[in-house]
Amino acid sequence: MFLENPSYNNEQFGWIEVICGSMFSGKTEELIRRIKSAKIANQKIKVFKPTIDSRSKNYIESHDESKLESTEVKYSSDILDKVENCDVVAIDEAQFFDDGIVSVCNDLANNGIRVIIAGLDMDYLGNPFGPMPNLMAIAEYVTKVHAVCKKSGNIANYSFRKSANDSVVFLGETQEYEPLSRAAFFEAQISKIDKGNTHTKSKVSPK
Repeated sequence: MFLENPSYNNEQFGWIEVICGSMFSGKTEELIRRIKSAKIANQKIKVFKPTIDSRSKNYIESHDESKLESTEVKYSSDILDKVENCDVVAIDEAQFFDDGIVSVCNDLANNGIRVIIAGLDMDYLGNPFGPMPNLMAIAEYVTKVHAVCKKSGNIANYSFRKSANDSVVFLGETQEYEPLSRAAFFEAQISKIDKGNTHTKSKVSPK
């Protein structure tokens, strides 16, 4: 269970909190909420995001348009050079970072810093995304948030890509993605494959 203000009996160590889920599930909203709570407690906070996320320059921004100023970094190791005298380090879009982000988070926590990190746990194919599985493994707290399925109204934990683009990293919003439940996701994937096969056949000239 996640505790907003856990006590470790004066241990000189921090800890790691992972917030994960599909697109439109409220990951960044929850990250921002925790950052604001830390600000109320007058804690020193540094917020980071990967440069590959170009949707909001120098800000982390949720789908409900809440936003906070952040520092963009290309490599996870760059974070360690920018966290002097911090109590809390918050990181958004963790799935886009290199695998070194796992060691970075461990180093921060081992040096007394509370680390709050958010990201997509699965890619558009429903596979574990980047370093997220390893981040969840080392975290003291893991919070999985859910969206609502656009097809059924059930809990959604998949991010279905509506376009034909097959790049793992493909930024987009509601025009390109929609949250789906397990059943709706696999039904949509099959339908997408069938449409692709039909399109391919239509391009083949009869002999």
